[in-house]
Amino acid sequence: MSVTSPITIVGGGLAGLALAAGLRRSLVPVTVHEAGSYPRHRVCGEFLSGLRQETLNNLGIASCFDGAAYHSSVRWFQKGAGLSDHRLPEPAMALSRYRLDRRLCEHVRELGAVVVEKSRLPRRLEEGTVWAAGRVPRKGEWIGVKCHVTGGLELDSDLEMHLGTNGYMGMAEVEDGRINVCGLFRLDRSLRGNKAGALLLSYLGCGGHASLVERLRHAAVDEESCCAMAGFALGWQRETPGQLAIGDAEAMIAPFTGNGMTMALQSAELAVPLLVDWSRGHVTWENCQSEIREKLRGMFRRRMAVSCAVNPLLVRPVAQKWIGAFARRGLVPVRSLLELVR
Repeated sequence: MSVTSPITIVGGGLAGLALAAGLRRSLVPVTVHEAGSYPRHRVCGEFLSGLRQETLNNLGIASCFDGAAYHSSVRWFQKGAGLSDHRLPEPAMALSRYRLDRRLCEHVRELGAVVVEKSRLPRRLEEGTVWAAGRVPRKGEWIGVKCHVTGGLELDSDLEMHLGTNGYMGMAEVEDGRINVCGLFRLDRSLRGNKAGALLLSYLGCGGHASLVERLRHAAVDEESCCAMAGFALGWQRETPGQLAIGDAEAMIAPFTGNGMTMALQSAELAVPLLVDWSRGHVTWENCQSEIREKLRGMFRRRMAVSCAVNPLLVRPVAQKWIGAFARRGLVPVRSLLELVR
């Protein structure tokens, strides 16, 4: 049966573009509306842990990850002091959103999708509309700050994770020797910075990362890559009745898991066959929407619950004291925790 009903995707980030690519493999007419333009830097850990090659193959986007870095070793620090070292169960990929989003956009256009840049659509509940526009704007206690370092910074492991009194930060190489530096901090409106890079140093200094601040002060920072984002809350996002959402628009996992980008791709992979069935008239929109949401909740329920329980502990000084004591004795079940958030 020929495809008759088009799909409109609001949001051209990772989830939206991956969904468009998957739908075009089944010849579904697709239009993507992106509020910004490509390429652009985004506040993102740019780290994909727990991602199966099968997901990339099913979406037809494996080639977009060419040149990605692969990481296995992780070292945790607490205000500059080493806590623990471990290795990931399987290597994780790292690739900048600047490069990845641009490649995905070019790929879905080559597949015949229409991508409209600088197009901000209002929330709408029309059949055939998928909301993939990232975080749901609302008051929250967090701010994310990110930059790329292009030189002068040596890492002690593939991924460095730094705990402070106000949040945590990760550093890992992406492509071309660039190092992504991205942190999640409790929002403090008293901290200022005329640029996002200066703001990052302010938050790190406030969190007790004196040695890390010095390392970054002597590094070469790509100022164009510096960005910040506030006005969001972690966890399941506020539901709009009748709206089909994927990616961060449905759930924002705590970034310490390294699983946010992976979840965006997995949510797109899950949604593709059900949306194809709706496009071909095999199911109603109501049934399609409810089944996708039910399956997303089932797939992500455990990892969301665990991440929401662990994340507050990583930013509370009293909890950090105990975490540090256990970590130095090798008593933190890192591998088990990783399995729970994958």
